[in-house]
Amino acid sequence: MKILFLSLILVHFALVFACGERNDDIDDFGYGFATDETDYLKSFKELLELKWPNNKTMNIVFHGHSVPSGYFRTPVVNTLEAYPQLFLRYLKDRYPHAVINSITTSIGGENAQQGAERFKEDVLVMKPDVLFIDYALNDRGISLEAAEKAWRQMIEDALKVDVKTILFTPTPDLREDILDEAAPLDRYARMIRKLGKEYDIPVVDSYRHFQNLKEAGSELSQYMAQNNHPNALGHMEVLNVMVSTLFKRSLLDD
Repeated sequence: MKILFLSLILVHFALVFACGERNDDIDDFGYGFATDETDYLKSFKELLELKWPNNKTMNIVFHGHSVPSGYFRTPVVNTLEAYPQLFLRYLKDRYPHAVINSITTSIGGENAQQGAERFKEDVLVMKPDVLFIDYALNDRGISLEAAEKAWRQMIEDALKVDVKTILFTPTPDLREDILDEAAPLDRYARMIRKLGKEYDIPVVDSYRHFQNLKEAGSELSQYMAQNNHPNALGHMEVLNVMVSTLFKRSLLDD
């Protein structure tokens, strides 16, 4: 797996760290992290370290739309190359004694309002130890206010039952200029960062990462299977951001 990571991300990591920071709303790795210097997933990681017979099955749940579902060029679904399964592989390499389920409750085409309506029945019933939420691409079909209300509902419902909750800003849509602060996705990304700060939970800032790549001269089309769906390389870039945000390290360190 290390060889795979090296071949996919070495050049792109060099480009990203050559860029300047866009604002103060980012951590030392260049990605949003709302919590303080404490490790948000410390207790989760400690459980992953346990060996049989003291360990237990851990559930990580990905709730959202077509991107975490693994849609590449619709209607093709490449589950094993999408970031939920890539993250599972990363965890298993780091924690070989852990029993981990990666569960996707996402539905292609869905927005946060729809996701919030089925949140308790479809998501919390899975007893997640860690929950990831990724809806912003499709939330452009509803108002920013409606989307924020739905995100708040899901966050609060999860935190009430002590589920570690992590938010995603969107991956790109090639029909928008990712460097334009007036672009619709930029508004939703800012809303998600605001929620991360308010609830003191991490934000995997994919949007910022792809902005950095674009500013460094990369053509974002190389990361996309179609206008609004990342390809395998794009999903690896999302994994980059997950690892840097949640583990404060790069894939090159492993």
